[in-house]
Amino acid sequence: MYFCIVLCVILFKMAVILHIETATDGCSVAVSQDGATIFQIDNYDDIKNGGAKDTNHSKRLGVFVDEAMSFTDSHAIPFDAVAVSSGPGSYTGLRIGVSMAKGICYGQDLKLISIPTLKVLCVPVLLKHDDLPEDALVCPMLDARRMEVYTALYTRALKPVIDTCAKVIDENSFKEELDKHPIYFFGNGAEKCKAVINHPNAHFLDGVELHAKNMAPLAEKKFLNEEFEDVAYFEPFYLKEFVATKAKSLL
Repeated sequence: MYFCIVLCVILFKMAVILHIETATDGCSVAVSQDGATIFQIDNYDDIKNGGAKDTNHSKRLGVFVDEAMSFTDSHAIPFDAVAVSSGPGSYTGLRIGVSMAKGICYGQDLKLISIPTLKVLCVPVLLKHDDLPEDALVCPMLDARRMEVYTALYTRALKPVIDTCAKVIDENSFKEELDKHPIYFFGNGAEKCKAVINHPNAHFLDGVELHAKNMAPLAEKKFLNEEFEDVAYFEPFYLKEFVATKAKSLL
């Protein structure tokens, strides 16, 4: 309920925002006007069918942004800002998404808004599960490698209980918090944790995906509060340094 009330309050100031999300294999773009999504496009069907992944973000994102801008141009809707999912996530995906967002801001003299990727992942859960217990905590998880995830722990008002971190999951993960609160785990990193985190207060939500359209309420709030990034100096939150793998010698 708290999250829904916040959304209603912040929408009195109207804005048109282009949203870009490229932190994982998914690539999505959306446009919101007055807090409502009026355009969205993504490559999730391709991924489910074994197709394009984040290595193709450089090709897909440009096409998606062009379609979004064609839509707004045809309806004579000017943009006020560009919001980008700022990480953590795929190093390449984040770099491509932020570069695109900054280029648009430069070219059209727009404000740049950054939204933490893990908070974006929480939005559909908070909107669709308004019946969560008052003391419930939400735990978004993005797959890193092996048993490692990018994660954080939030209250239903998205106040951090555990800040964003890279965490190797074992049977004792979040035990102190689980002893006090029901915790809802979700995201593409949560599936591999189901068999490891065994606690009566641990709940797993399936089918929760990152999407640019879910950036809208958080971006609207930042727009209202004039929380903008410096377009020249903003960088994604990679969390971990990029490590290039060396090709094996064929000799």
